[in-house]
Amino acid sequence: MSRLAPTPGQTVGPFFGYALPFASGGELVRAGHPRAIRLHGTVFDGAGETVPDALIELWQADENGVVAQVEGSRARDGWTFTGFGRVPVDGTGHYCFTTLRPGATEPGRAPFFAITVFARGLLHRLFTRAYLPLDERAASADPLLSTLPEDRRATLVTRADEHGFVFDIHLQGPDETIFLDYGDR
Repeated sequence: MSRLAPTPGQTVGPFFGYALPFASGGELVRAGHPRAIRLHGTVFDGAGETVPDALIELWQADENGVVAQVEGSRARDGWTFTGFGRVPVDGTGHYCFTTLRPGATEPGRAPFFAITVFARGLLHRLFTRAYLPLDERAASADPLLSTLPEDRRATLVTRADEHGFVFDIHLQGPDETIFLDYGDR
């Protein structure tokens, strides 16, 4: 049998606007939950223009740092925290999740949201993290953040606003968000 050379991956979208979003995908907890927070932001391309057709996934630990191991993470019963959400951005590139503050998964690690970005023109999904605002001591103790230059760490840290926390995602350019490589996907 002859061996075929690998070919490039296919770009994602715009099909995912039909196939992947699901009801209440951005509600990891109900908006009325007493400890609900809002994580939201905008996706930008390399020219600083908004990306109107991206899809954002959020994965996170609960408030105690426990990663949910619940079957049916898309199922929303209003009470079970599954730690997973998926939303399309709106026409202005904005996304929003209603969730809980994540707890640290291990001592010495800063709490974070794991973010996956799907968008047209991307051959593979992109992985990043969104950390809640933290001080220099916590950033220096975190295994990932401590390896980054201080000026680049800011691309992974949310900022507080009156609605919760903002995490803008820059796909390229001078403010490009740091993206992570987990090897073979």
